[in-house]
Amino acid sequence: MTTHDETGSVDVIDIQDPPAGRTPHTRVAVIGAGFSGLGAAIRLKQEGTSDFLIFERAGELGGTWRDNSYPGCACDVMSLLYSYSFAQNPEWSTTFGKRDEIFQYLLDCATRFGIRESIRFNHSLEKATWDDYAQVWRLQTSQGNYTANILVTGTGYLSDPVLPEIKGLDGFTGDVFHSSSWNHSLDLTGKKVAVIGTGASAIQFIPKIQPLVASLDIYQRTPAWIAPKPDRKISSSQLWLRRHVPGYQAFRRNFNMWGREILAFMMARPAIMQKTLQGSATGHLAKQVLDPQLREKLTPSYTVGCKRILFSNDYYPAITQANVETVTGGAEEVRGSTIVSGGKERSADVIILATGFQAVNRPIAKLIEGKDGATLEQAWEERMSAFAGTTVSGFPNLFMLLGPNTALGHSAQTVMIEAQLEYLVSALKVMDQRSLSSVDVLPEAQAKYKDWLNKRFEGTVWAAGNCVSWYQDSNGENPSIWPTYTWLFRRHTSQFKVADYLLTATADTSATDTAGTPAVHA
Repeated sequence: MTTHDETGSVDVIDIQDPPAGRTPHTRVAVIGAGFSGLGAAIRLKQEGTSDFLIFERAGELGGTWRDNSYPGCACDVMSLLYSYSFAQNPEWSTTFGKRDEIFQYLLDCATRFGIRESIRFNHSLEKATWDDYAQVWRLQTSQGNYTANILVTGTGYLSDPVLPEIKGLDGFTGDVFHSSSWNHSLDLTGKKVAVIGTGASAIQFIPKIQPLVASLDIYQRTPAWIAPKPDRKISSSQLWLRRHVPGYQAFRRNFNMWGREILAFMMARPAIMQKTLQGSATGHLAKQVLDPQLREKLTPSYTVGCKRILFSNDYYPAITQANVETVTGGAEEVRGSTIVSGGKERSADVIILATGFQAVNRPIAKLIEGKDGATLEQAWEERMSAFAGTTVSGFPNLFMLLGPNTALGHSAQTVMIEAQLEYLVSALKVMDQRSLSSVDVLPEAQAKYKDWLNKRFEGTVWAAGNCVSWYQDSNGENPSIWPTYTWLFRRHTSQFKVADYLLTATADTSATDTAGTPAVHA
């Protein structure tokens, strides 16, 4: 019997205890061991839950900070904020963390909290199917099958690169690689290098390779607003305060987090953005690029913030050098060893693809199948959406970290991740207290949340900024960005509210395999 009132909908299922079997089982299965997945494991362990496994497709943890190792790779959010509040690091050497330091921080966190033994490396998820009778997720991985009561995706939106469809690219006679898979064995010294794309990765590695190469052609479809990056080495006095004064680092972290909420206020008011941050970026460009023709190429036509705001002190100086050409219009075709753009061919020895990631069309959506047999990709056919950026109707016990509308244009993703982790922890507590086998967000709750988000977008820089960005889907809608203050998201996710969910209780929640036999604990 199913009922629904202010305490939630409850469906009671009685499952018989079947004979023994062998499928490994865990209460919580986490997909991905980057910032999100590792954070989930740490918080679960802090709450006294050790019955979890992390399935990681690579041979090491770290996510995007493992994969991206290109020269100059760094974060554009201050290290104090781009780290776990529950695992603060007083040893950051610079204001903005460099790749190696962030990667090591994640490795250290895994060791410190004893997470490594719970990670199944080289386990790629091939399919996850919800079994409504057994009330479990059935996982098919590259290393075997598992069952889990709860499925948590921690794959983020910067894990699968976009490979551009450029005519003839497959026939290029030189070397080609994406910036997220940097070819460190290839010496670029004296090479003619072409870079396709001018986003966050490109503006970091271009200044590093420019002095080495014979020539550097940068293919730019749309210029980006670039602001100065206030990076500096952390002083010895600051390091002492962080190491020895209780609460000092937490205070600085919170101060930085709340300070960034001012940007959210500005992004909801494009006119203010144009007068402030856009003015700063325009002045930065004018100061560093003296050539008026090049400056015109590098000046965006959209309001700052509509696309991702970039930060760099050395990109503009690098591209003003004699061996660099900025090609507007993008790469149209590759012919053997040349690239065609605007009717002109330019030769290249190496092509570096700085073309971003599949932020909207996430590959994992094809692999997750809900209770009605539909995949997430099918459920998101019209638009990618999730309640509180975390749960999707028809997909019980699925919690997505950095799901739809959780990307930020003004602050650190760690703030959103931690808010979602508290929501996950709250949900598990409710399930324990009520002896629930599953929770499934009500479609009307998800629809109401989506309508609320749409209203929040009205008048913001993302709706009125006159640009096309990776934030948008093929319909021009924005299923990526959180359009307001992070404190509002934290309020949304501070407590798991049963009134928003269909709740299923069961007399026996033993996982069963496809033959009806129970699973063996992993």
